[in-house]
Amino acid sequence: MSETGAAQTTPLEERLIDLIKLKGPITIADYMSDALGHPHEGYYMRQNPIGEKGDFTTAPEISQIFGELIGLWLVEAWQAMGAPESFNLIELGPGRGVLMEDILRAARSRPGFGKAAQVWLLETSGRLRLEQQKRLKATEAKPLWADEYADISPGPSLIVANEFFDCLPIRQFERIKSGWRERLIGLNEAETGLAFTLASTPPPPEFQLPEITQSDVGDIFEISHPIQTFASEICDTLNEHGGHALIIDYGHMERGFGDTLQAVRDHEYWAPLASPGRADLTAHVDFESLAKIAIESGVNAHGPVTQGRFLDRLGLPLRVETLCKGKDEATAQEVRAGAARIAAPQAMGEIFKVLCLSSSGLPTPAGFES
Repeated sequence: MSETGAAQTTPLEERLIDLIKLKGPITIADYMSDALGHPHEGYYMRQNPIGEKGDFTTAPEISQIFGELIGLWLVEAWQAMGAPESFNLIELGPGRGVLMEDILRAARSRPGFGKAAQVWLLETSGRLRLEQQKRLKATEAKPLWADEYADISPGPSLIVANEFFDCLPIRQFERIKSGWRERLIGLNEAETGLAFTLASTPPPPEFQLPEITQSDVGDIFEISHPIQTFASEICDTLNEHGGHALIIDYGHMERGFGDTLQAVRDHEYWAPLASPGRADLTAHVDFESLAKIAIESGVNAHGPVTQGRFLDRLGLPLRVETLCKGKDEATAQEVRAGAARIAAPQAMGEIFKVLCLSSSGLPTPAGFES
């Protein structure tokens, strides 16, 4: 629990307690969906959570270099596609629009890129859409917004997803002596708050859980059907129309066991079941599963590589020195500190991974050279 504030019962928590009393425990996926996306009480619907004044900060908010390097990467990828005269530049979960703003600024080095790009922003939060609209107003882009991926017009696509997949709902399964049981959310003994519990019966075989012999009692295994669905939809786009999808998030390169569900509030860790709707909920992304879905669909998977290595390969050190040239020491130090936060192993450089999904026939994209 964060030391910056105490948990408070929220209207959403009261609603969930009533629902559980009536119908029984709910899945963690259902809890995450409500806590993050409830139309009136969901975390992303009530406030702007990103930035120093919010609950968490993303790489684009920390350093402009992040978005600039991604922008130049996209220009190079567009050229490798044959520089189509019209293509979709799609960002999934664009936050306050900072990343897309930096991408478009860096892409001015190739004027044809901006003219050919139809910017699409997949965003359900009205508050964040307003932020994106204000921020991108000064750019040459005329962005379109989509509530669902299927709403985006088909065509050659360059897709960017930075810290998007980590907030998609997961389901958890715990190994007990007799096998696997789904981890659910019920009520505490006093029935005044939420608490974890286990289903009384085994999950259906469609979940494809590890064999009992491959696990120990107490192990927790996570599955995200929404992530699998998004990955499949992206692969369909790449197979049918061509392009790349750049996925950047924190997670693990290989599948394994562990409880990665976590909450953040006021830049501090928060109990995941406390004050639903008032804290961000995330889980680590399973990059091995993402790559497997791509390969099985006929799409090439490059990586994952660590974010630090990827940015270094794109020229992070050179860009840092360019920005520091002629600046006073305080400004230069700020630039270097921001770069360190997004790339250093002890900061975001190791825990964040980068995976690129590419349609067949395209060369290996920059940053993923063996």
